[in-house]
Amino acid sequence: MYKRAFIGVLALGLAACSSSPSAGIAAKTSDLAGLSGQIGSKDFAEQYILAHLTTKLLNAHGATLEANTKLVGSANVRQALENKQFVGYWEYTGTSWITYNKQTAPMKTEQEQFDAVKKADEAKSIAWVSPAKFNNTYTFAIRNEKAKELGVSKMSDIAKLPANERTFCIESEFSTRDDGWPGVSKTYSFDAPKDNVKLLDTGVIYTATKDGKDCNFGEVFATDGRIAALGLTVLQDDKAFFPIYQGGFTLQADVLKSHPKIADVLKPMADKLTTEEMQKLNAKVDVDGDEPDEVAQEWLTAQGLI
Repeated sequence: MYKRAFIGVLALGLAACSSSPSAGIAAKTSDLAGLSGQIGSKDFAEQYILAHLTTKLLNAHGATLEANTKLVGSANVRQALENKQFVGYWEYTGTSWITYNKQTAPMKTEQEQFDAVKKADEAKSIAWVSPAKFNNTYTFAIRNEKAKELGVSKMSDIAKLPANERTFCIESEFSTRDDGWPGVSKTYSFDAPKDNVKLLDTGVIYTATKDGKDCNFGEVFATDGRIAALGLTVLQDDKAFFPIYQGGFTLQADVLKSHPKIADVLKPMADKLTTEEMQKLNAKVDVDGDEPDEVAQEWLTAQGLI
């Protein structure tokens, strides 16, 4: 969401934008006058929503930004920021810490992780502001009725099951990440035969987990709206294996220096974006089929932010 999306190739040019500066939104202030450029996103619903939320809110305070939701792959979006082609985009603390800063030992608390990744990225002229309340970490889910049948509620329960029930659907990137399959399967002694592990695209994993034909346990993201909509039970990470993936807005350090009020403008929005709230917003796109641009507009208006 990828927040950890697969490392893709640059599918479309950076010049292609999904929306123009928010038309029809009267500026609340002119605090950010002169701020222009593109707000980027990774290639999944949550990121599209966040890009539009940010663009619209900053534009309501005098900026003239556009949302670019056309890039594929986490690495490409990060590179676009490092190359100063994006003003900023929403990143996850665990992703930057592990994938971009090559750290293998995550911090134990959200604040420690945010502070550590903020300091690490300063050396790359990237600033972090407005940490949100949501944690879009990895987790495993199983359809509700199967969870009851097998008597599983936490991930350590999986190792107690017969081999034919220890079946998994995971993403290709997750299959090789330090914070993915190699580590979690070892930590929890899944000991799953190779044929029991299916590599599927992110969106397919949710429906496959619901159907229960390819797997009982699907690798999912904690803020995904399809979890509740499809009747899936999230298993407790009782050994606290998965890192914290708190959302935060990353941007060019020079841009923040020139427009320090960006952090103040985004904070009230970030404070409202809890894990539960992101699940609801994501469900509007992934389940109901609403457009991310419209979801962002309606939410910001309902919250009194624009």
